[in-house]
Amino acid sequence: MSIEQAEQREHRKRDREATRRRILDAARDLFHEHGYDGVTVRMIAAAADANTALVNRYFGSKAALFGEVLAGESALRGVIAGDPAGLPRRLAEHFVRQATLHRVTPMARLIDRSAGSPEVKQILLGYLEDVIVEPLVAQLDGPNPRARALLASTIIMGGGPVRRLLGLNDLRSADPAELTDRLTAMFTAALSPYSPQ
Repeated sequence: MSIEQAEQREHRKRDREATRRRILDAARDLFHEHGYDGVTVRMIAAAADANTALVNRYFGSKAALFGEVLAGESALRGVIAGDPAGLPRRLAEHFVRQATLHRVTPMARLIDRSAGSPEVKQILLGYLEDVIVEPLVAQLDGPNPRARALLASTIIMGGGPVRRLLGLNDLRSADPAELTDRLTAMFTAALSPYSPQ
């Protein structure tokens, strides 16, 4: 292969990566604004200055693209990774950070505006499994790691419905250090080994 051919190949690769990134960024912005059902592949392609065939080539479907946006938005992988002994505290700190924000996070807005779609339900189940449950299971020793991971997941994911239905003003006015300590105890209890009767 000549130097010129190698340079052309590298240029095409950079163009593909840039186009893929533009599509992903456009999809994220549109899903945040309109929700899953309010966005079409044509809208994404137009916002990314691409054609619909490229959207489908790079991502396969609107659903797969949504799943990739969702996975990319989550900070939980980084929170879960690390020393297993510090996991309950990291989860508590993350929960408190999210709860005490005075704005809805892009992730929460994305889920809120999309959760009613049957197609999104499957994506959210995959997200829960891939981004939360399995990484938690990998951090746990002892019996029943999946049950313990699911219990901790209910604490993590339960904040969304509470926020949507009741609001978080009472949590925002509470002492963040006390909230973190209480949640650390909750996550510690959820993640600790137990033997169900």
